[in-house]
Amino acid sequence: QHAADNVLKSMRRGITRRTTENLISTIRKSVPDIALRTTLIVGYPNETEADIEELVQFIKDVKFDRLGVFTYSQEDDTTAYGLGDPIPEEEKERRKEYVMEVQRAISLEKNESRIGSKARAVIERVEDGNLVGRTEWDAPEIDNEVFISNVKGVRPGDFVTIKITDATEYDLYGEIISTN
Repeated sequence: QHAADNVLKSMRRGITRRTTENLISTIRKSVPDIALRTTLIVGYPNETEADIEELVQFIKDVKFDRLGVFTYSQEDDTTAYGLGDPIPEEEKERRKEYVMEVQRAISLEKNESRIGSKARAVIERVEDGNLVGRTEWDAPEIDNEVFISNVKGVRPGDFVTIKITDATEYDLYGEIISTN
């Protein structure tokens, strides 16, 4: 949920940035085409601007396939409750937008790198005459969608193989090459 060691220690995560980076490296070596996603918290009570910069550098180094960011909110009965909630909401939102702007560029780069490749997708719905689904790398209602020109005989729930023809930061576009 963070990368700065002092924030991770305060959160009592029991892990360091280096340990996380080593784990991610091991996973990617074992499963080269894996898509990694994570969620992060910004605005933690003792988080500094330097911690945000460290988090951003971590994101740039690791290049998660999918990433979400939440702002800290003080919750009863948590270990952080006693730290209060000293960071103003506006600052938390600024940090969140900063992190997401970095991730947008990474997401676009990763999506564009898939143009021309094949992927398995499940069709979820028909919208404006097109099929809308998600690839094997994407969680429902959270991650990328893939838009496919409608093909007769393909319905929601069907699995197809597509060729990715275009990409934006958070969506893919493709054409069906197989309906098996």
